[in-house]
Amino acid sequence: MPVLQRIPTDLEVLNTIYRMYHSDFIAFDEDARTRESKVYVPIDFMRVANELKVDIDIVFGRLYFHLNKLYSYEQDNAPKVQLFILSAGKDLRCINFPLMTSVLANLRQERDKFLIGTWIAFSAFFISAVSLAVSIMK
Repeated sequence: MPVLQRIPTDLEVLNTIYRMYHSDFIAFDEDARTRESKVYVPIDFMRVANELKVDIDIVFGRLYFHLNKLYSYEQDNAPKVQLFILSAGKDLRCINFPLMTSVLANLRQERDKFLIGTWIAFSAFFISAVSLAVSIMK
């Protein structure tokens, strides 16, 4: 029976891509034309999958079928803004880095809200338990 791999969250996938490709994004040079577009950064799914310790198709499927559908949007009288595209000119498998960064910031904010709420609930429980123990001991 195969061992089940832990499935990375959207936050983990995007954090990994951000960490691995942020320097590529900011290193764009209009004159050198290291890639077709500043906005769309090519990503190596094998590198990302290895970093996350999952199968390459998990990362591709997560980006192409799930996250792209969630976060791509239509603009009035303009082309659709995609989170992930299969090609941007000669560059293959590209992520819209500014859009991904916005999505990542939102996911981090949601995680922080959850952690703060959990921490407050745990603290309230702990204070209540100490208060109960003190009242019983009196």
